[in-house]
This record gives sequence, structure tokens and C-alpha cells, in this order.
Amino acid sequence: MASEIDFYVGKRLRRRRRLLGLTQQQLAESVGIRFQQIQKYECGANRISASRLFELSGALHVPVQYFYEGLADDDDVESSALSPDILSQKETMDLVRAYYNLAEGPRRRLLDLAKSLNVD
Repeated sequence: MASEIDFYVGKRLRRRRRLLGLTQQQLAESVGIRFQQIQKYECGANRISASRLFELSGALHVPVQYFYEGLADDDDVESSALSPDILSQKETMDLVRAYYNLAEGPRRRLLDLAKSLNVD
């Protein structure tokens, strides 16, 4: 039976895959499994073994620790101004991808503009 940690790791897997613009099929092929297994990992239905997590971290270009970052602070995430699931939304991921496709100068100006529009 899956635990809260399995759900958390699965959400981090989905978030990183989407950030890179990969489909479940593409990620699955890169580690030699079927896309259905990626689906099960992402929803927390199946636990990810240590060796598979290591393979996935390589395919997603992150250290294994990435999948556990923020886990201890999960209670703090609940009380933050942003929803913990904000990075799993397609619109957010599209925005992040577009932002990082900009050159450094325009990226800095866009960030300054966004900060200036923030109403506290």
C-alpha cells in the first residue's frame, strides 16, 4: 500500500517530467519501462525502487534528493500563500518553460516587471 511519501515522490516526478516537456511515454522509454508504470509512479499507486529512482533522476537531470526536497517541510508548505500544487498546473509549467527560453536580459526585465505588479 502506498504511503504519503510515495504520493509526494510521484508528484515530484510528474512536476519534473512536465517541466522538461516530456511525455510519460518518452520518460518511460528513456528508462526502459512502459508508460503505464510511469502513470502508477506519478499517482503513487506503485512505489519507486531505489534503483529505478536513480535511473529516473538521471533521465530527468536531477539528483535523487530532488524527489524528497521539501518533504520534511510539508506542513510549512500548507500554510504558504501559494497552493502546493501550483507547479503541477499546465499553465504554470508553460510559463516557466517560456521564461527560461528567454535570453538573460529579457528574463531579468520580465522578472522585474512581475515583481512591480505584485500587490501586497
